[in-house]
Amino acid sequence: MSQDSEPTNPGAPRVCSIADALGVVGERWTLLVLRELGFGVHRFNDIQTNTGAPRETLALRLRKLEDAGLIERRQYSEHPPRDEYLLTAAGKEIAPVLTALRQWGERHATPQLRIS
Repeated sequence: MSQDSEPTNPGAPRVCSIADALGVVGERWTLLVLRELGFGVHRFNDIQTNTGAPRETLALRLRKLEDAGLIERRQYSEHPPRDEYLLTAAGKEIAPVLTALRQWGERHATPQLRIS
């Protein structure tokens, strides 16, 4: 990453697309929701179970991702009304980032099992 890749603004935070991206996907539950959708998990209860996210938090994250254009909501049942969540093209494009983050985590953040 080049130090001069993003212009500076003296006296203010640097203009940065990384910061902009983190504003959309930089929360723990958001990244875990995207992980689950990438694994093909589309329904609220399944996403909640697999992420451990509190119900209200998950609802807020799904709404935020929908507003940002990374996911779309689609009704799969009318009675009772039920929705599922699918990645959009923009949501699918984050897959390599999640893969890189997983690989980094496996190398540097996940405790290694020690066999005695």
